Formats: sequence, C-alpha cells, structure tokens
Amino acid sequence: MHVSGTIKWLAICVCAVLAGCAVDRVVEPQTYDLILRGGTIYDGSGEPGRIADVAISGDRIAFVGEIVSGLGREEIDVRDLAVAPGFINMLSHAGETLIEDGRGMSDVLQGVTLEVLGEGETIAPVNQWLRDWILEHQGDIRYEIPWTSMGDYLDYVDQLGVAPNVASVVGATTVRLLTTGFELRETSSGELKQMRALVRDAMEEGALGLGSSLIYGVAVASTTEELIALASVVAEYDGIYISHIRSETNRVAEAVEEVIRIAEEADVRAEIYHLKIAGRDNWHKYEEVVDLIESARARGLKITANMYTYTAGKTGLDAAMPPWVKAGGYDTWARRLEDPEIRERVALEMRTPGDEWENLYYHAGPAGTLLVDFRNPELRGYVGRTLAEVADERGLSPEETAMDLVVADGSKVGVVYFLMSEENVRKQIALPWVSFGSDGSAPAAAGVFLRNNVHPRTYGNFARLLGKYVREEQVIPLAQAVRRLTSFPAENLRIRHRGRLEKGYYADIVVFDPNKVADRATYAEPHQYATGIVHVWVNGELVVRDGEHTGALPGRAIRGPGWIGWDE
Repeated sequence: MHVSGTIKWLAICVCAVLAGCAVDRVVEPQTYDLILRGGTIYDGSGEPGRIADVAISGDRIAFVGEIVSGLGREEIDVRDLAVAPGFINMLSHAGETLIEDGRGMSDVLQGVTLEVLGEGETIAPVNQWLRDWILEHQGDIRYEIPWTSMGDYLDYVDQLGVAPNVASVVGATTVRLLTTGFELRETSSGELKQMRALVRDAMEEGALGLGSSLIYGVAVASTTEELIALASVVAEYDGIYISHIRSETNRVAEAVEEVIRIAEEADVRAEIYHLKIAGRDNWHKYEEVVDLIESARARGLKITANMYTYTAGKTGLDAAMPPWVKAGGYDTWARRLEDPEIRERVALEMRTPGDEWENLYYHAGPAGTLLVDFRNPELRGYVGRTLAEVADERGLSPEETAMDLVVADGSKVGVVYFLMSEENVRKQIALPWVSFGSDGSAPAAAGVFLRNNVHPRTYGNFARLLGKYVREEQVIPLAQAVRRLTSFPAENLRIRHRGRLEKGYYADIVVFDPNKVADRATYAEPHQYATGIVHVWVNGELVVRDGEHTGALPGRAIRGPGWIGWDE
C-alpha cells in the first residue's frame, strides 16, 4: 500500500507538471496578420523557454501557443531562435537623436522597443527662457522646440515618426531651472510650491515619474526635503522616483540611504539610475550598498535599480570640477575658468581627494579620462585620446588642459571615465531587482553622429548582457535576463500591456539568436552595431528584418499612470 500510494502521488505530480508545461493550442481555422512559427518563447515571466508559435493581429499579440490549423497572411519560421518581448531601455538620452533620425538604429538593432528618457534634465517641460537657452547651446544636432509641456512633447513624438516607443520621466533639475534658473541655492517655500505644480502637470500629462541627477548643475543644491516634497506628488499618481544618486564614490552608502529615506517618507517607489560603486578605493563597499537596498526591500519598500554592463561611465568634464565654479551655467563657468586665481583653486580641488563633491576625475585619473565628444571641430582631433595624452602634448597639467578644453569647446566636453570593477559589474547583473539602461542615445553609425565618439554602451549594452554575461559567462540564465529587460521594468514603471508575450499585449517583439547575439562596439571604435538580433516588431510592425532596419517608424509615446487616458 505504501509503495502504490507513493506511485500514485508521483503520478499526480507528473501530471501536474505536464499540465503546467502544456502549450495552448488553436485547432479552429483562424487567420492572423502574422505567425511566428516554432521559436523558443521567453515570455518575460522568467520561466524557461518553450517551443511555441506567436500570432499577431494588428498591433497586438493574438495568441501564444501551438497553432494547428490557423494561418497567417505572413508566416516566418523562427525555429532555433529566441522570441521575447521587446527590450526596455531604462535610461535613454535618445530624445535629440530620434529627432535627427527616428530609426533609433543603435538601440533598435539590439532589440530595444521602448526608450525611457530620463535623469535630472528632461526634454520637457520648457518655458521661453529655457527654450532660448537650449537653442543657443545646441551642438551638432539642430532642431526646433515646438513643445512646452510634457503633454505637448509626447504629442510631438506621436507625430514625429520614430521606430521605438518613447516614454519619459520629468526631470527634477528641469523643474528647478524653470523656477530658479541657474542659481545654486535652496528653494523657497513659494518656489517649491511652483515646482510641485510643474511635477503635477507633467504627471497628469503622461510622465512616468520624477528623475534626478544630484551631482550636476543646480541639482547639487537640492535638499532631501525638496526631493521628498516633489516625490510625494509623484506618489499620488503611482509614479516612480528615479535618481542618479548624490554620490557613486566616497559617499555612495550615504547616497543610497537618501534614496531609501525619500522612498519611505514620500511613500513612493524608487529606483537608482546606473547603480555602481565608482573608484578603486570604494569597490569594497559593494556589499554594504546591496545590504542597504535589500534591507529596505525586506521591510516593504519598493527599491530597485538599473545598470549598464561596462566598467566605465560617460559624462562631461563638469564632473571633474567643483560645483561652485559651475554655478550660473556654462557661460559663467567658462568665464571663471579664464581667471588665473580661479584656475589655480580649481586645479587644486580637482587633484585633492575629498567628500565635499563628486570628483570623477580624481577617481579615474587623467589616464582614465577618455575624450570622446567635442562641439568645436578644431578639437575633434583629440577624440579617442586620454586627457593625460593631450596634456602631455600641450605641455600643461591635466587639470589646466581640462579647463582649457571646456573654454575652447563651448561645452562641458564629453568624456569617458574608467571607474568600476568588473567583479562588481558581474555581481550586480546577478541581482534580481536590477534592470538595464544604456545611459546613451540612439544614433546611427552614419552622418552627423560620426563627428564624435560615444560610449560603446550606446551600441552594445543589451547585446553585451545577452552575449557576454548570459551565453559566455553564464552569470544569469537567459530567461531571467529577458525578464529583467522586459516585464520587470514595465511593471516598475506601470506600463500597461507591454513587457510580455501574452494575448492582448502590444506586439513589441524581438527575435534573436542566443548563440550569436553580441556587442561589437569598443571604446576606440564605438560606432558598430550589435549582431544576432534577427527581427524586431514595434506595435505589430516590422522594424528589423534579417538584421537590417526596414525604415518603419511605428513607435508611439507611452504615457504613465497619472495620464487621464491611462486606463484606455
């Protein structure tokens, strides 16, 4: 009896397992616009892949399973390929590049179907003063700014014609600029009230949440209380607060604690932009930072993070100089850098360790500071060279050279700082509460985009995850990587009907070869497309066929939960 009872129990378990793994079937004749036949489906849930068909009708997924007698007006054999929801770029700066070229080549050819624009300065809202300032300081990409509000901008995206979908947070720095200009000070109660109103308007017009970048510009003067007050507005609309935290170097633990405090006191979901532990002297703090976040999550706070899959970051030489010299905006900063006494003080602070401000130059060093982006054509011969190399050629100190380049270029100068540990990057990728963002734009490897270099993450961040860290190094399984590129960020951002291969969801789909997907971009030659992405659909329309962009521009503006039409 005991043996037969055990056999019966095992039989029940096996039947349950088989039932759970069973694939839905369509046996009645039906016609779909498209059927993808026989691929390995990674549906975004994190469950292992399974062989199935995917049917698309219009802009939606009509069925996932075995289609026995149904027909597609078009059918594509995707056997031996992975089929997944389109990938979500959690930190994109593609706003300008999509105006120049709506195809979004560098990202779409990696399977990205949604660009989430963000950080502290966002493309909307603007007023006349800020519009004029942006127009005056534009670089190689020149464009008009016909929008004012976040709603205007999202409407503009719908009319523009872009390949990927586009969403945006509202920038805390932007609403500060609209209220106080370039003044580096705390806001008054009246000004904070105005800022809260701007955030409220943006949320009701479709922003996903509030973004901050607390080491740049006027944002360094933002108090924790100010951020709590702004994030509290976002919480009313079930939005998210996302932050480039106040320090990723010496005070990284304290900066993470600030995010946790904001999440707790504003009662808001919170995320950390491009989580990293920067500077060799700080690499050992990884466990402390992760423990802080996981302890907060354990007590019920919704804290997540995103990252890029590289050991270097890209920003400007503004991150090499103290906040006081940059106060008032670029023009004032550049004038100050021509004063000999100020230059001497700035040079001293640049090469002095300390916790008073986020000095990425000190942690990378002149040999770890790679020059990649200039506005002045006469300086573009320095692209791809280190600050140490250029300083040696000029016969000046690296600090003096950095100041001279900022003045001569008319910009902050784009640089790559080598700051992170490969070991920590691998450990972060393994964290289940981390998604992925390029922290880059979406250029094409042609035309105006070739005038300067970019960080290779712009062309390779997502392919590098799937190729290097999933296939080659097996840091995480493919199914988990897909979940964290798709359904996980979609749920965090409250984006409806995207991020899964499921009936009724929008047909944002990527088909790729898991044995071939790889990044090709390097620091020396970054304008190289990833390989292994075979087909991509956005809203049911094919934008990549057999690894080549079709030129289709079916992308839409995606609006957040505060928008009046969100439930539609």
